[in-house]
Amino acid sequence: MKIRTVLAVVLTMAVFVASAQKRDDNVGIKHLTPPDYSAYILTPPPPATPRINSAKVFGVRPGAEILYTIAATGERPMSFSATNLPEGVRLDSKTGRLSGVIKERGEYAVVLKATNAKGSNERNLKIVVGDDIALTPPMGWNSWNCWGPTVSQEKVLSSAQALVEQGLANYGWTYINIDDGWQGKRGGKYNAVQPNDKFSDMKALADKLHSMGLKLGIYSGPWVSTYAGHAGVHSDNAEGTYPWIEEGWCDENSRMTLPDDPKRFIRRRYWRHGEYSWATADAKQWAEWGVDYLKYDWKPNDKYFTREMKEALDGCGRDIVYSLSNTAPFADAYAFRELAQCWRTTGDIRDTWASISTIGFYQQDRWAAFHGPGHWGDADMLVVGMVGGWRSNPYYSRLTPDEQYTHITLWALLASPMLIGCDLAKLDDFTRSLLCNFEVNDILQDPLGMRAMPFYKDAQHAIYVKILENNDLAVGLFNLTEEPLVIEFEPRDFGLWENAITVRDVWRQQVVTHLYPGSAHETEVAPHGCVLYRLSPGNSDNRQLSQTHYFPRPHAAPQKVSKAE
Repeated sequence: MKIRTVLAVVLTMAVFVASAQKRDDNVGIKHLTPPDYSAYILTPPPPATPRINSAKVFGVRPGAEILYTIAATGERPMSFSATNLPEGVRLDSKTGRLSGVIKERGEYAVVLKATNAKGSNERNLKIVVGDDIALTPPMGWNSWNCWGPTVSQEKVLSSAQALVEQGLANYGWTYINIDDGWQGKRGGKYNAVQPNDKFSDMKALADKLHSMGLKLGIYSGPWVSTYAGHAGVHSDNAEGTYPWIEEGWCDENSRMTLPDDPKRFIRRRYWRHGEYSWATADAKQWAEWGVDYLKYDWKPNDKYFTREMKEALDGCGRDIVYSLSNTAPFADAYAFRELAQCWRTTGDIRDTWASISTIGFYQQDRWAAFHGPGHWGDADMLVVGMVGGWRSNPYYSRLTPDEQYTHITLWALLASPMLIGCDLAKLDDFTRSLLCNFEVNDILQDPLGMRAMPFYKDAQHAIYVKILENNDLAVGLFNLTEEPLVIEFEPRDFGLWENAITVRDVWRQQVVTHLYPGSAHETEVAPHGCVLYRLSPGNSDNRQLSQTHYFPRPHAAPQKVSKAE
């Protein structure tokens, strides 16, 4: 495997300079209008014929409500059918939504089918009824990166509608997650946290999302106050009241209303656990509303309070994906794997190369042994499209187009949960192309659930390889420098010895070459960019009558060689 630098003009920065920009000392370069990255779009439009894109495996607990939507691209109208549906499960042929309840544990093999005027497509689905849910990494949207604490029911619903109208739901994007900012006072029959005035009816919101084939996520934390200053799961008194909320020291967008008041609320004083826990009450309320996902946020995450909420969710009567945030201590990795479906492996991401490269290339590998179906290390939300809600000052991502390809590619190879953070109503064509590539998403959602491992990594480049369910390999070639590189590999570098290996460019969805024993492939990789390949077939299960001896090549040190040489 070799790399060499390329003496070429880098166009990426020219595009950045030409785009509408504004300099802000706190934020950096901001795009006030969508930058024109049309020249960087690699994903082809989907065919008119049907293609089913939803996950091939689905986990549900015995007796729990099933919510599964067949995500499919293709010309509408489209009808859906299924064979071998287990008892208790029904399919809406118009919407492609599976619902119902399965009481008996086991694995059920189902064949899904989508049909339109142009043709039909089938995909196998394995329904696993047992203790584990989230058997593939969750895909969806979270409100924080675009709305911050100003999130409201109207904004959440508009984001859900945009996710459907922009076609993302047809690629398997499912969760609509409300972050910090929805909470009001405790009340109701459980004395659980109720929504503030920005959310008129949580159950109606959940019902609406479910009718759209989507799922609802919510936010909380075990401290007395959440990070944004709203009611947490713990309190300092048996009534479950919070002085800064009762006295109106903050408004519902977490802003101080009495800045000169000596009693004013200082959030950090309440970033601690209280004497009284309302975990069971809150979990019951979320289940009654129809919540499907919980982001549980505090630092450091610890086993005691993680387990407290797990037991509350286990007893609420509903399957709720349990996602821990943030910066989980590695020493507790085994416990988090047993207690939660997702755990944040890092602090908050930002839309800079330093942030995504540090998180992606240097903070994930240690978690590989604890990663797999139902147990996902979370590298944090996606910072593409219009972001900046954490400062209430939205702008288009500062990442270059090539850096955004690296961001999505690496998260897919790592099998990290993918939660979009941008304003979906202002989704530009380039960002849509990043999120609507079914071959990339197939790698993310591969049922085997393995995460990629670094085959080679140094200061100049990284090569990640992920084994897929059908023995294919997903290979990511990453340029970590600020100049173009040519990176070379042979299939035998990764242990492939078949006579002919097909190399498919996943982003372009096209075959680029066929490699034979001893042959190599090289490609130019842009600064901070990547190339994602799928190599097939994997090694055969059949007995080999004759076989050439396989000796893996040592990986040579990177060499800086100009393209002219």
